[in-house]
Amino acid sequence: MELFLFVNLSNIYPIIAMAIIITDECINCGACEPECPNTAIYEGADDWRYKDGTSLKGSLVLTDGKKVDANEAQIPISDELYYIVPDKCTECVGFHEEPQCAAVCPVDCCVPDSDHVETEDALLAKQRFMHPE
Repeated sequence: MELFLFVNLSNIYPIIAMAIIITDECINCGACEPECPNTAIYEGADDWRYKDGTSLKGSLVLTDGKKVDANEAQIPISDELYYIVPDKCTECVGFHEEPQCAAVCPVDCCVPDSDHVETEDALLAKQRFMHPE
């Protein structure tokens, strides 16, 4: 007699995902920028705002507890290469099955950012916060 036990481990071991980062192998082609549903990708040296491509407005508290002004220009993360804002990157969770920047990058320089690890649930909460229905 065979006995099978099925256990849902998702509550014990949540699915781990990460924001995406653009490495210094970037050739500045710009293919990734229009693909981002969160407008989290910017050309090097360009200022960015939380409100860009989202429903965020005015003073607010992000899902991680950080207080920000969505309208205020933020300092570019990179002066030379395209960059991804980790606070806005959801790895396309809630929109697509895979990160679209990585899917279109001709040199495979859009990779997981180990400095910004989040669960899939946290990424989905961030997506819903920026784009409420």
